[in-house]
Amino acid sequence: MDAPRYTRVAMLLHWLIALCLVGQFVLGWYLESIPRGVPDRSYFVNIHKSTGMLIGLLILARIGWRLTHRPPALPRSIPTWQQKAASTTHFLLYFFMLMLPLTGYIASNFSKWGVKFFNTIEMPPWGVEDKAIYAFFNQLHGLISWILLCLIILHVLAAVSHLVSGHREVIHRMLPGSSSGR
Repeated sequence: MDAPRYTRVAMLLHWLIALCLVGQFVLGWYLESIPRGVPDRSYFVNIHKSTGMLIGLLILARIGWRLTHRPPALPRSIPTWQQKAASTTHFLLYFFMLMLPLTGYIASNFSKWGVKFFNTIEMPPWGVEDKAIYAFFNQLHGLISWILLCLIILHVLAAVSHLVSGHREVIHRMLPGSSSGR
């Protein structure tokens, strides 16, 4: 008998968001290497902002799906402390995935630039230009990105740990096209 699995929609959103987040981290780090005031920087900053907004919508969709579709239970062979750690980590992942685009969006709206959605559609800032508010949310955005990266690494390490320890069914619940851990 096959072990319980996540729905196809949950799997699609999980892997799509994972791929988008990897790309967004890489783009964010690349932006750090482009000096301020260089025309190319604003192009890539707007790509980063636009992609972040779309990822934010995907995350909202994922949270909505998760709230309306109960995830499969972990196998009983998983110790209670690991089940609680998994639950806490998932909550924190969702929280920080949501806060990351939100803080970036808020920061953008307290700068003079706002967002130029994929460098085509002007979205003027709805806030006043305020360097202190911008700096606060921009720094918070950076801090959250590091926290989220650490949580993602923890999530991946936990998955690898399940794979190595013989609890493959935990991994297979989120892999498209796979069945139970056999």
